[in-house]
Amino acid sequence: MHRRELLIAVGSVAAAGVATAAAQQTPEHHHDASGSPLVDSALHCVKAGDLCQAHCFDLLAKGDTSIADCARSVESLRAVCGTLAVLAAQNSALLPHYASVAKEACESCEKECHKHSDKHAVCKGCAEACASCAKECAKVAV
Repeated sequence: MHRRELLIAVGSVAAAGVATAAAQQTPEHHHDASGSPLVDSALHCVKAGDLCQAHCFDLLAKGDTSIADCARSVESLRAVCGTLAVLAAQNSALLPHYASVAKEACESCEKECHKHSDKHAVCKGCAEACASCAKECAKVAV
């Protein structure tokens, strides 16, 4: 299995988990209404990261290595925010601690994406999503 196929498979499994957890989250089962903005923000971050990463891969395939650090940062972001969305949807006891890690990942990715935001709209979109998610993380982080 090639790295790209593995990433697609892992991403699909993570997305299915997030979708299942979010679908199970109904108002009568939700104990903390503040979790919903965090779920939405984390999922938005994953989506923006997906677009940014695809763009990075296209540029890397064309030989543009200036975007390599952005691609690495986005890869971490996607993994962290996917898990963040699941934990937030479940109102997990781990959420406050994990939100601290996610905040750091979002801030790091935002910084990296901003380096390219004047040239690449998807990098700008990812940076903005990261900033928003970092703010939501800060509300619940310990």
